[in-house]
Amino acid sequence: MGFKEEIARRRTFGIVSHPDAGKTTLTEKLLLFGGAIHVAGAVKSNKIKKTATSDFMEIERQRGISVATSVMGFEYEGVKINILDTPGHQDFAEDTFRVLTACDSVIIVIDSAKGVEAQTRRLMEVCRMRRTPVIVFMNKLDRPGMDAFDLLDEVERELKIGVTPLSWPIGNGDQFKGIYNIHRENLQLYSASIQTITEGVEIGDIAGRELDERVGERAAGKLREDLELIREVYPGLEREEYLAGRVAPVFFGSALNNFGIREMLDCFVEIAPSPLPRETEERMVYPDEEKFTGFVFKIHANMDPNHRDRIAFVKVCSGRFLRNTNYYHVGLGKTLKFSTPTAFMASKKSIIDEAYPGDIVGLHDTGNFKIGDTLTEGEKLHFKGIPSFSPELFKYIENADPMKSKQLAKGIDQLMDEGVAQLFVNQFNGRKIIGTVGALQFEVIEYRLLHEYGAACRWEPINLYKACWIEAQDAAELEDFKLHKAQYMAKDKWGRDVFLAESQYMLQMAQGNYKGLTFHFTSEF
Repeated sequence: MGFKEEIARRRTFGIVSHPDAGKTTLTEKLLLFGGAIHVAGAVKSNKIKKTATSDFMEIERQRGISVATSVMGFEYEGVKINILDTPGHQDFAEDTFRVLTACDSVIIVIDSAKGVEAQTRRLMEVCRMRRTPVIVFMNKLDRPGMDAFDLLDEVERELKIGVTPLSWPIGNGDQFKGIYNIHRENLQLYSASIQTITEGVEIGDIAGRELDERVGERAAGKLREDLELIREVYPGLEREEYLAGRVAPVFFGSALNNFGIREMLDCFVEIAPSPLPRETEERMVYPDEEKFTGFVFKIHANMDPNHRDRIAFVKVCSGRFLRNTNYYHVGLGKTLKFSTPTAFMASKKSIIDEAYPGDIVGLHDTGNFKIGDTLTEGEKLHFKGIPSFSPELFKYIENADPMKSKQLAKGIDQLMDEGVAQLFVNQFNGRKIIGTVGALQFEVIEYRLLHEYGAACRWEPINLYKACWIEAQDAAELEDFKLHKAQYMAKDKWGRDVFLAESQYMLQMAQGNYKGLTFHFTSEF
């Protein structure tokens, strides 16, 4: 198979959702369809000892939640699919936001009983910022939930995106009869006792008696009414609108019962984009360029606790990545060679000889990489769009053991490179402030500093509302602002000015009094 054919057959996408919407279960069932696993693991069952393939960290197995992104690749009907299963828990949202930069498209999972939740809204903002194509999967139709039309209205209103339903449920909860595949015009009948992959039933004419016989007259009549309304209200599938991120195809089903997933997967393979061009500060990089380029979107320490190894996850953007070949590390300005590049099936790794655009490659890292680093064949490129959001929780970090100050400094530096949290140095008193998006991250940092770097730390409370990156048109106005707000000014890890607002009122006053300053809530501007 030629180079361009290899690119065209790749699909790299992320699965995102609010916690407990069924995202990891959906990932398992997709792997099952791809033949990558033969028994899907229950995410929450203590009776079944097999845990989900994508939850490989000890904490994930104990709590039944995903806290790190897993990368899994498999083949389905001649297409190479790379899934990035992300944490749903908001304390690990930073990881999810960065992983979205490596995705060419996204599947958003929504619990049909709860509708659109807070974390889903934030994730959609990132997709919109990057104009990432989105497919919505309405999950848990086998349980009582919201009306299907109400769900579509809520998605349009809350996620600010148009919708095109491509499958439609017949009832829900104990009245759930099945799904009509609008895209392929066939019927999928649901049976609670059968949790296997089922084939669709061809219905030549939905106005005919056959539909009534299969689902009952009342349900059939409701389906006909619904489909008529759908044709009037919602546009048909236009791939260009989907690829531009303006319209989201919507599918209904039950991931737990393996229902409605094949319809989505078949359509996804058909319409989802193959690897897309990537913007750098210097130029646009196209997948079919001969020379290799790629960027680090995630670093994971201790994937194998026995070896204390760090793995840098690299998204291949153009050209072919080859084992034992010299590549230029733009950040360090030196050439590196990789003898054991790996591909992933969650925590299972296999050494590979080559990788194509869209693939995710794991590189063993001894401290050479940080998030956003670029690898090329010599060209100096800097990939854009790896955001850090304004943290929501802040604490002073202090050294608990004066003999270990070097270890603490090194640990903080490396963990911040990994993107676990963000570091701000107060310009007024020189104290270090750690900002995170979730309280659990402070525990993770303290634990890792002690166990990986031998450095004990302690936390001290600080009352802050927001950290804002500041951009100024007028240097004099910026200096005046820094003078008046001296005790609230800090520098981030890259030496940029950050304003630490104690309250929403304080932030609004600053914005009102200094019209020439722009206050950014992401570090990418």
